[in-house]
Amino acid sequence: MRLTDYTDYTLRVLMFCAANPDRLVTIAELAEHHHLSKNHLMKIVNDLARQGVIATTRGRGGGMRLLKDPTQIVVGEIVRRTETDFRIVECFDEGTNACLLSATCRLKRVFDAAMQAYFKVLDGVTLAEIAEPISALPPVSRLVPVRGAKPAPALRRADAAKVQA
Repeated sequence: MRLTDYTDYTLRVLMFCAANPDRLVTIAELAEHHHLSKNHLMKIVNDLARQGVIATTRGRGGGMRLLKDPTQIVVGEIVRRTETDFRIVECFDEGTNACLLSATCRLKRVFDAAMQAYFKVLDGVTLAEIAEPISALPPVSRLVPVRGAKPAPALRRADAAKVQA
């Protein structure tokens, strides 16, 4: 699954606000920091304000700030609000499904389970966790490995030396 740029930028806006809780953040500052269009960011900020996630102040000295504590903002909820289509394959949309295999296909159940697992992970992460410096985060090992998944192949010493060079 691939997230839209809109969702990516929304998360960036929220992370930046969470990392700067003691002041108002401006659209110009976000645009410069992330190399994004001010117009695109304005749409995102308006949506976040309408949803009650951030407060905005117009005019000179204005900006935005989070309305909730970052520990209370769940990443999965933000993704659900910003993404418009979670249809991984055709059969997920009963209104337009024309797949001839739907009645007997087991793939839809697999993709549905994958989507549920995807949101289970996102629902277990708060904005505070993704806005913290990397050194403050818990180790990645807290994530549960997928049953039957094969570990990534280890780099040979020669290959690792090339990567480090």
